[in-house]
Amino acid sequence: MDAPARPWPPPVGAYAEERELFRLLQNMLEELLIHKPDDPIQYMINHLKQNNDDAPRICVLGPPAAGKTTVKIPNALWANLIQERLSNVDCIKQGWILEGFPENQEQAWMLQSSGIIPRHVVVLYAPDTVLIERNSGKRLDPFTEEVYHTTFDWPSDPLVQQRLVKPEDLSEQEMSKKLLEHHRNFPGVFQIYQKVLKSINADQPSMDVLSQVLTYVQTRHRSAAPFTPRILFCGPPGSGKSLQAALIAQKYGVVNICCGQLLKEAVADKTKLGELIKPYIDNGYPVPDNLVMKILAERLNSLDCMTNGWVLYGFPRDIEQGEQLQKSHNIPNRVFFFSLPYESVMERLSQRRIDPITGERYHTTFRPAPTPEIQARLRQNPRDKEENIEKRVETYYRNVKELEDFYEDAFYVNADQDPHVVFEFIESCIIKPLPCKKLKSL
Repeated sequence: MDAPARPWPPPVGAYAEERELFRLLQNMLEELLIHKPDDPIQYMINHLKQNNDDAPRICVLGPPAAGKTTVKIPNALWANLIQERLSNVDCIKQGWILEGFPENQEQAWMLQSSGIIPRHVVVLYAPDTVLIERNSGKRLDPFTEEVYHTTFDWPSDPLVQQRLVKPEDLSEQEMSKKLLEHHRNFPGVFQIYQKVLKSINADQPSMDVLSQVLTYVQTRHRSAAPFTPRILFCGPPGSGKSLQAALIAQKYGVVNICCGQLLKEAVADKTKLGELIKPYIDNGYPVPDNLVMKILAERLNSLDCMTNGWVLYGFPRDIEQGEQLQKSHNIPNRVFFFSLPYESVMERLSQRRIDPITGERYHTTFRPAPTPEIQARLRQNPRDKEENIEKRVETYYRNVKELEDFYEDAFYVNADQDPHVVFEFIESCIIKPLPCKKLKSL
């Protein structure tokens, strides 16, 4: 059996992710296989010079009366006309939006074979009765060929109003035939584009439709590039960081790292660094950042963390620590800031109790002791006294603004809700790609 591949060192992996090298290579390989140039090296050089991997390529499809005008032209001619237009410099550099095409699977296959592959396909839909009603209200200005509507877009100029006519081919019977044809052809189109297709209800205000379309076309699809999770949780005490880290580690097999626990383990194991930090921990003093960073970097650079990824909480607590973590090349690729009202922090922490005999944890409101005997022997950790909680919360909020500015791509979590709801949100942010900063405005 071949030896398992060694994981890339953190600086290399972080560089590849930050520069999106895997996506770049994937895009170039796709272009080579589609276009089959005689000189692949020169083709790749030209492709890189174009720098258009983030240019939008969008198809907007839907039934009649969704804003499209169709003309009966043979499929092959359609494909040639579209290929010729989309090969122009403006489309290559700025991207394109193709409306109303393809209408069937044959047209979609022709686009694919011509190298025209949309990144996003938007399908507008509405009940047939709504579409027929919309269609019956269309009016055409024979002078300008502008299309108006008796309900949604009536011209303000009385002269224009007087000369509007009803298009000849918009009878209800003709519209029903077109709708039937659309419903018959759409499954074939869906089969080809299903991985990049989103259906949006067009039976709502146009601004709502536009908002949903823009939200979708500005998202990025999941990449096949290797991804090692490096997750960072920041939040006030009591916001549930340890619970969420445990849930993430359990489901995805990443290494769960609590910085405070890591320091205690170093002391317990009597390592060299553990001996250095022992006096600080025994006397309740903060451990110097440089010692914390050495212990943390050693753990993050271990084989299991480099192979499986990690979820970290308890560090960094301020901007200086964040910069030190960055310099160590252990750069998180998902950062979450938990928010929790002060009253909820107090309620969660000040009522925590521990059984000194069993080590079991209880809460006077959410998880009370099962018997009076256990209740009588419960103790409170000095850290959970209100005055100490207040100091810890104050320290967190004094430093968090700079950390939020430092991690500008961070996600923000409302921690004042059911833990499973919080977990689902965190999970969705981990598995979806980060927004593309270079995405051109549409």
